[in-house]
Amino acid sequence: MRTKSKVLSVVSSVLLVCGLLPATTSHAAKKENPLDLDMLFIGAHPDDEAGGLSTYGQWIEDYGYKMGVMTITRGEGGGNAVGPEEGSSLGLLREKEERKAVDLAGIENVFNLDKVDFYYNVSAPLTEKVWEHDSTLEKVVRTIRMTKPEVLFTMNPSPTPGNHGHHQYAARMAVEAFYAAADPKMFPEQLNIEGLKPWEAKKIVYRGASGKGMNGEKCESSFVPDESTDKVYGVWSGRESEKYDKSWAQVEREAQRMYKSQGWATFQDAPSDPNELSCDYFTEFDSRVPTTSGKPQSNDLLEGALFKKANGLPLGVQLSMSSTYEVTSDQSIKVKATIKNNSNSLIKNASLNLGVPDGWKATKAQQVKLIKIGETKPFTFEVNVPHNPDLKRYEIKLDLKAGKKEGAVRKVLKAVPIVEGNLKPLPHVQQFKDWTKEHQVQQLENLITPVFSMGTGETKEIGINVTNHSKTEKTGEVALTLPAGFKAEESVMPYTFKSGETRTVHFKITNNNPMLPTSNDGGDYPFTVQTKTDGVVTSTKAAINLVPVTKINQAKQAPKIDGTEEAGEYPDGDIDLSRIWEGQPLDSSKDASGNAKLSWDSEGLNVLVNVQDDVLGTVLPKEDAKRHWRTDSVEIAIDPKGNSENTSSTFKVGVFPITKEGGPAAYRDADNFQGPVSETAPGMKVASKIDPSHYNGYTLEVKVPYTALPAPIDPEHMSTNVFIYDSDTQDKTGQTRLGWSTWGGVQGDPYRWGHGIMEGFTPDKSIPDRTQEPQIPQDVAKSLLSPQSILQSAHNHVPLASGIPAPKDSLKIVGKPLKKDGKVTFKGKASVKGCANFFVWDPVKQKVVEQKTGLRFANNETKAITFNLSEPTKRYVLLASYETKDYRVLSLAQPFLK
Repeated sequence: MRTKSKVLSVVSSVLLVCGLLPATTSHAAKKENPLDLDMLFIGAHPDDEAGGLSTYGQWIEDYGYKMGVMTITRGEGGGNAVGPEEGSSLGLLREKEERKAVDLAGIENVFNLDKVDFYYNVSAPLTEKVWEHDSTLEKVVRTIRMTKPEVLFTMNPSPTPGNHGHHQYAARMAVEAFYAAADPKMFPEQLNIEGLKPWEAKKIVYRGASGKGMNGEKCESSFVPDESTDKVYGVWSGRESEKYDKSWAQVEREAQRMYKSQGWATFQDAPSDPNELSCDYFTEFDSRVPTTSGKPQSNDLLEGALFKKANGLPLGVQLSMSSTYEVTSDQSIKVKATIKNNSNSLIKNASLNLGVPDGWKATKAQQVKLIKIGETKPFTFEVNVPHNPDLKRYEIKLDLKAGKKEGAVRKVLKAVPIVEGNLKPLPHVQQFKDWTKEHQVQQLENLITPVFSMGTGETKEIGINVTNHSKTEKTGEVALTLPAGFKAEESVMPYTFKSGETRTVHFKITNNNPMLPTSNDGGDYPFTVQTKTDGVVTSTKAAINLVPVTKINQAKQAPKIDGTEEAGEYPDGDIDLSRIWEGQPLDSSKDASGNAKLSWDSEGLNVLVNVQDDVLGTVLPKEDAKRHWRTDSVEIAIDPKGNSENTSSTFKVGVFPITKEGGPAAYRDADNFQGPVSETAPGMKVASKIDPSHYNGYTLEVKVPYTALPAPIDPEHMSTNVFIYDSDTQDKTGQTRLGWSTWGGVQGDPYRWGHGIMEGFTPDKSIPDRTQEPQIPQDVAKSLLSPQSILQSAHNHVPLASGIPAPKDSLKIVGKPLKKDGKVTFKGKASVKGCANFFVWDPVKQKVVEQKTGLRFANNETKAITFNLSEPTKRYVLLASYETKDYRVLSLAQPFLK
């Protein structure tokens, strides 16, 4: 288990609502009759589950399964297309949207873990620092142990380009919890004090797959994964719902439109022709249960976990195996197998056989005379890898047969060369590789193509990690085969490595054709890494991301920052901002396009942006000039040192050309220090030229003072980017994103921004380096203040935010309510010190009628809680949440008037 992460300048996300002091002990009471789920989705934000609702809904309707959805945050860091709410208020709004949406699919339980949604990023390491590994994992594990789901669903855990860091980390928590919840050594206090038991979910999958399939019902049988060893399940969204009398794809679209704050209300109708509808695809991480082979069916994913087929083994039989992942020529490995019989039947006279690829050899089938109910038996097989196998992934299959019943599980192995060379991964990719190895899901590594970025005309040193997988010392050479337009100073390098050793060989690469396309115009350039040992040559793939480069010269005269270019202010040429990197296609350059000019002077960097645009998006008031992607705006991004792993050590500002008050506005977002520039970038100047009455675009001029940057500028390595956000609507939703260095998710990837070479610039060394101290937003929506969460917790007994449950007598409503003079008074009695929140809830209108929050109680104290209600009604519900001094939580719900 990892130690808890430390974050500089970040307030802990577990602060109590009432400001109680931290406790030194942690005790909890047992909870009876915990919720028993069949399926559980684990994501990061409200709406992360939305793409799978057609699948979950049809299974719930067809088979009566129970499902829950866990969101680690409430999405406080997202945009808001429906109102001014932000932070915790937005989080509660998004929770309401999520509950309405998933209810259409028959999902009644939504669990929020109260971690902060701090902003879009593509960094799992940053997310881990903010969410705290052990704290988050403990909550996920507690939820699984309490609700006992058979199948876990989650997201893509890899740092594929553009994949939100929160999505990555939520998926990693799901995978870790799949194993940790079953391990009695993990969070033993949940077992010893809270009275829970280890729980083994039977399968875990992530929504998504890499490959191709047909539309229509054949999508379930026609899908071909790019990697043949991937286990992919397809569920057609075109089946009709009996309840709604329409396809599940149409129901899912109606559900998605309920996420109104995220601009989803404008989603187009799903196709009415079922033959135009495809599948939801799910890729398997791991399985503990045997399944049968045969023609693909829509419920195959659930086999062995929630139902058995006619020729399948009894439900409750578990089968698993483990082995090393990487194997080499002539190697002998041990494969450990386990049968666990949690069914209601004896397993008699069975055979266990390990199937291996052609040319491989394995121990013969082993006979299984008897496995009693509740018994677990281990088995071991030996597998011999052939001489010089094809260097690819292989599937081994463990098959259990008992009479006419059978089932199998699978595992993926990878044949690697004696000596292997791979491009040294980017730091966040290396962290992912380490994680897959730690949790034995190395098959996920193929989701990432190793890349490095460089600018046009630049020379860069790269590292090739060379590993000797053999048992003896090896000598050979590693070589690069580069695409046209790139050259290595030395294309071949010798090596001598000891057995098991990994070392890095360095090459200097030059882009000798600066006219090559960059970014998503064709800036991905594949190349190969070759190693030659004992006359055997092996190759691995990698790629170069080529980014644009510009010179940023000193202004001959300091710009006035008035929205107008004057002679000498910007001595360099334009950089083109008209490349689309996300969103809808454009009708023409008049629809949206632009260019920028940059310069520097003694005070800071100067940026002039000219934008062509045909429709002005929503004009926001200055107080709401934030979350710039909602309307027409420009984003300026600066990585002063040019080595940031994520945007927490960069400067990013969204600039609005006009506000309702008339002038421009600017707001830092998703960077080292977010907020209005008057607070977060003192001295920054913004000017604009725009005519709303004859609108055809706008000009922005910005000065970013050096003192506002998180570190002194490195003039030879500084990275920068400029983006245009185009909106043609009045509903606070953007349509198209354009920019200079453009890739999917590039706003979160500083390594793929363009390079600005500041010739003649001398950095100011007196500017402090604040890159290691990011300011992370901490306005978190708390379950203690969410009436819907309190009501749910009171009914299903899963503690608020999946925290430690408090004893039932921690807080009670005693006596009868007193109704007098338009007032209703209750008495609350606490057995232990804590903080209470009371709500009068209208379940029909789904809103709070009145509330009393932050009421402190001493030990054994009774307090009167009075509500001023002109028309109290019996349909109201009294809700209460309580947090004790040692962080235990309790929820209460009762009729307001009996």
